[in-house]
Amino acid sequence: MKYASECRSAGGQISRYGSRDYGGIMKYREQFFYIGKKIVVFLCSLLVLSVLVFTISRLTPTDPLQSYYGERVEKMSVEEKEATREKLGLNDPVPTQYFRWVQNALQGDFGVSYKYRQPVTQVIRGRIGNTVILGGIGFVITFAGALLLGLLCAAKENSVFDRVMCKVGTLSSCIPEFWLSLVFILLFSVIWRILPSSGAYSIGQEANLADRIRHLIMPMAVVILEHLWYYAYMIRNRLLEETRRDYVLLCKAKGMSRGQIMRRHCLRNIMPTYISLMAISVPHILGGTYIVETVFSYPGIGTLSYESARYGDYNMLMVLCLLTGAVVIFCNMVGQIMNERIDPRVRSERG
Repeated sequence: MKYASECRSAGGQISRYGSRDYGGIMKYREQFFYIGKKIVVFLCSLLVLSVLVFTISRLTPTDPLQSYYGERVEKMSVEEKEATREKLGLNDPVPTQYFRWVQNALQGDFGVSYKYRQPVTQVIRGRIGNTVILGGIGFVITFAGALLLGLLCAAKENSVFDRVMCKVGTLSSCIPEFWLSLVFILLFSVIWRILPSSGAYSIGQEANLADRIRHLIMPMAVVILEHLWYYAYMIRNRLLEETRRDYVLLCKAKGMSRGQIMRRHCLRNIMPTYISLMAISVPHILGGTYIVETVFSYPGIGTLSYESARYGDYNMLMVLCLLTGAVVIFCNMVGQIMNERIDPRVRSERG
């Protein structure tokens, strides 16, 4: 009997540990398939995007020879144009051009920019830093300011400050980026002449930090003003929803002030939502940054995208669209994953 009971006890332990190991294996297996699914969706999205951009760019009436030769193309004969098109591979069918581009891209060769006569990656490498500075600093200031402004408005709900900020903020966020940029140029560059109207630095002042800051003030101000209140208003409303919960009544019963409850409890509880909102907002702020760069002739990815689309610089346009699309798709996936982690209902729907 004693032996039988020991066997049953040992069997129970083995069964329990085996069950635990099996559960762990199933959990890792589920995570592996989940990550694999996200990677497949990411790659398929980029594939579809590349096909669409490549096909649509070839169907536009823009002549890439205009980008390649500039004004000289008007003096070229029909035979010279045909020879150049044959040399660049533009006379081949669109599917043939696409598969040739993909084959070269997989080997790290993204082609030569028709406009700049340089490798596409080399041109982008010289511009992407400016976009990262403008968009990155604007992103950080926007969300730091939105959190502070949303917290102040929620703490002073229905006060004069809250009502004024709601009206002014709503008005500023509804103004298009290009119109606000033109107003800034008119005021600060044309009338008052205190700030430069275009570029990232003056001629010969590339290493001058003060000069770069002066050129960055107006574009940065437009990027921040266009997005600050939009996200501050979302944070304000989320905080106000949190103040209606039952635990806030308990905190008030303990003698805590509204500001203390906001800082110690409500703000902490909305942080997952706040971080998720930051991930989702990247495409929104990136699109606004591209528009601002174009208006201010700021030498970044946005201006480069506009030029490549305007002049038919196909190789440049493909890489820029894929680069921007990869950032947008990745950030949307990060936001979706964070929402699944935060909200159990999303996880159950996924299951």
